Amino acid sequence: GHLAIAVMVALSYALHYIETHGLALLTNYGEYLESHPPKHEVEIVENTSWSCAHGIERWRADCGCHTGGGPGWTQSWRAPLRQALDWLRDELAPVWEREAKGFFADPWGARDAYVEVLLDRSPASVDAFLGRVSAGPVPAGERRVRALKLLELQRHAQLMYTSCGWFFNDLAGIETVQILRYAGRVAQIAREVLRVTVEPELLRLLGRAKSNVPAAGSGRDLYERIVRPSVVDLPQVAAHYAVSALFEDYPNPAPIYCFSVERENGRTFRAGRARLAAGRVRVTSGLTGKTGAFAFGVLHFGDHNLNAGVIHDGDPEAYALLIAEAGGAFEDGDLPQVIRLLDRYFGDVSYSLKSLFRDEQRRILDRILAATLAEVEDEFRHVYEQQAPLMRFLKTLGSPLPRAFAAAAEFVLNVDLRRAVSDPEEVQRLLAEQALLGVELEGQELSYALGQALDALVDRLRDQPDDPDLLRRIGAMVALVRSAPFDVDLWRAQNRCYELLRTVYPEQSGKAGEGDAAAAEWVCRFRQLGERLAVRVG
Repeated sequence: GHLAIAVMVALSYALHYIETHGLALLTNYGEYLESHPPKHEVEIVENTSWSCAHGIERWRADCGCHTGGGPGWTQSWRAPLRQALDWLRDELAPVWEREAKGFFADPWGARDAYVEVLLDRSPASVDAFLGRVSAGPVPAGERRVRALKLLELQRHAQLMYTSCGWFFNDLAGIETVQILRYAGRVAQIAREVLRVTVEPELLRLLGRAKSNVPAAGSGRDLYERIVRPSVVDLPQVAAHYAVSALFEDYPNPAPIYCFSVERENGRTFRAGRARLAAGRVRVTSGLTGKTGAFAFGVLHFGDHNLNAGVIHDGDPEAYALLIAEAGGAFEDGDLPQVIRLLDRYFGDVSYSLKSLFRDEQRRILDRILAATLAEVEDEFRHVYEQQAPLMRFLKTLGSPLPRAFAAAAEFVLNVDLRRAVSDPEEVQRLLAEQALLGVELEGQELSYALGQALDALVDRLRDQPDDPDLLRRIGAMVALVRSAPFDVDLWRAQNRCYELLRTVYPEQSGKAGEGDAAAAEWVCRFRQLGERLAVRVG
């Protein structure tokens, strides 16, 4: 990381030096070609690439080209993976073409032109596109949804050949798993629109592709373990909304990734940390326009236990009765009865925190656990504060701390250090306490926190470049960072110092030479900062 930053800084300086000294004209390929049109025509040799000496075998065979891996690793997974995806593409192509002819004058031409929609998915853009490619009147309603799904199928059939999925060193890499996700989306749309089930044979073929990591298994294992659970449909989006809406205020309609969720009505009941929520929503895909109305009910016990149910919008009278009965049972504290009522209405209360999309799970779990973590911190802090004198005495005798004492001290000191990052004096005191007791530091987290605090200060310096007190605070922070028992990234602070050296420093230096006391103080503090940051100040 530090080497890459150093290279970037050196390159930036080199380009600046070349431009300011007129040594060369900086340009790009587009500008150069416009002013220097090609004079010769060349023919590229087919099936060759810049990164593989074996033509294009890196994308379909065990040619030996890769980015690393363990001893004995091969890329023998590439050929069977390629064969599986080729089979999926070729198996669906004729069925897709027959179906697409009912919508598009030139199905494959429409597929190619669909890139216009990818660049602009606004309703006006989609309407204009369909008007150009449709075989007859512009499809509307359910036909419009089917037309766009057909094009999405072909988009994902192309995405599953994304270069990076084949370029690296193992089937279980995130890049290759992603192309399996694309294949999963192809299979999903084929089932929904073409009424064709391809997964059984696809899985059989993927089973022939083996990861170099025994625990990862085959392509089939990866598909069943990672891809299949990630397939999203409208009810899952409704469930995600129902659960996450307990913990955050959504606008109406709410953007949920590529979906829009419009809440039509709903009620929430609270009793201490427990909550019951029920409502009706309409979920719409921003890609295909597919829409559906759903009713949901969620019972949260206040911890990680949560039960939710979702059904396609049912009988309004039954829904109203559910609200009345479940709300009454909740307010009476009869949570088992609430669960029975939800089960009766939804058929199966099968959603939980695990039903949240992966990106949201950690954030919401952090909120749920905040109160519990605060209680844990209080317990550790009580032990630490009560036993701190004894801990210091034990260290002066050279005796190791009992594990319970060390755990309490480590937890509290690391928490306090993260909170004190903007106060260098307090950080120094805490670091001294840590060194005295000999407990472990969470170096990576503390490095990030200190770096963020320093970056915030240097960003303020951009708006207040002549503030000597701000320079003093930054200087103290950099001194702390230099003495900390872990590395902190100084790249942004060094860049800001260099900018000030070229812009503000000459003016302040001139004022200091004329006897301006404030400017002289600024120059003195700036030179100290430059020395600490290893930036040469004249």
